[in-house]
Amino acid sequence: MSACPVAAPSATDYAPLPVLGNDVRVPLVTGGEVTYAALDYAASAPALQRVWDDVAAYAPYYGSVHRGAGHLSQLSTDLFENSRAEIAAFLGCRAGDQVVFTRSTTDSLNLLAAALPPGTRVFVFESEHHAALLPWERRADVTVTYLDAPRCPRQAVEILERALADREPYGPALVCVTGASNVTGELWPVRELTAAAHAHGARIVVDAAQLVPHHPVDLTELGADWIAFSGHKLYAPFGAGVLAGRPDWLRDAEPYLAGGGASRAVTRGAGGGVDVEWHDTVARHEAGSPNVIGAYAIASACKALREAGFDRLVERERQLIAAVREGLARVPGVRVLSLFGDDAPRVGVLSFVVDGWNSSHFAAALSAEYGIGVRDGLFCAHPLVRTLLGGEGDAPGECGAPEGQSLNAVRVSFGAGTPDEHVERFVGAVGELVTHGARWNYRTEGGRCVPV
Repeated sequence: MSACPVAAPSATDYAPLPVLGNDVRVPLVTGGEVTYAALDYAASAPALQRVWDDVAAYAPYYGSVHRGAGHLSQLSTDLFENSRAEIAAFLGCRAGDQVVFTRSTTDSLNLLAAALPPGTRVFVFESEHHAALLPWERRADVTVTYLDAPRCPRQAVEILERALADREPYGPALVCVTGASNVTGELWPVRELTAAAHAHGARIVVDAAQLVPHHPVDLTELGADWIAFSGHKLYAPFGAGVLAGRPDWLRDAEPYLAGGGASRAVTRGAGGGVDVEWHDTVARHEAGSPNVIGAYAIASACKALREAGFDRLVERERQLIAAVREGLARVPGVRVLSLFGDDAPRVGVLSFVVDGWNSSHFAAALSAEYGIGVRDGLFCAHPLVRTLLGGEGDAPGECGAPEGQSLNAVRVSFGAGTPDEHVERFVGAVGELVTHGARWNYRTEGGRCVPV
């Protein structure tokens, strides 16, 4: 078979913030190679060149954090705590807010779930990512109310207000909501939801995993109580995340992990056990040797985004979103998934289905024939995708089956490191696949669609 034509980068092609991997070449099943188009930023964004350079410059000076007497330990401790301050400034934290380092958004929300006062009522929309949907029921003394997916931002606020007003007993309550959907990319009305929560005596945590890489976030302005996000979605893939916000529930809770660093003093108890005095600062929930490189990488990414100017980044991303949406709208049989409608503001995350195609087959063809990396499936947001697709077709179809469409979708996502050519190639590839079909044969193997 002849190689499928792929557009070459133009002289005007650029990305505002250089990332690693934009020059990686990958083979095509049709023959030859092409520069890989990474369009799965919503899962893990590539590392910023700036982040990589900063980490490499620090690596020779890496040392243990806190309590070390040596020069490198003191340098690393300063770097670690300065990273915390940089992130707090990036998030617009208030005086008294804490920045706790975790492993990821999932870890951050599980930490907060562990810190809830007994008897807390949690309210979460069914449209959340599993990281925000699942941690709360692990607490037997916490009650969870799942709210229906709204069809417009105003309805989201109305649904929440009714649920909070009707709650009994009237005690501690927490609302968990996404800042931007990992399925549709749509921005949620966080400021309005925060006002509704506070008006009814509840607190709110924002899953900002898909928000902070694309838009400025000011915790003071939003008024939210906590915000959680992951470094690996913020161009800093070194295994760290953040939970930032109010200290009181965290200070009053048992340490998330028991161990060194979280304890202020440990003594032998009279009954033969040990008595522990725990820290009441961020150290309380950061037991063990901290991930200083991960924390520094997040701080480096925050600084790079802030210095680049979010206004510039947001405007260019709007242009990329418009290019993708306009390109997909020209292809018959393509349906972009949305809760809030076509005019809803969104970040660079879009999911779609194609009539007559199994989504895994479509994604495999984009990769094997065009060198484009997207994601297919339910995106760890199963209830939302099932709602958007109407719940039909629960049984996954075989790769390439004529009846084709199983209950999953294709997701394309991009950001500050995406060259224009990657988006142009994607739009062209979708049109070619729908018009002419795949140029290669595929089979189902291990639950995945792969080229034969």
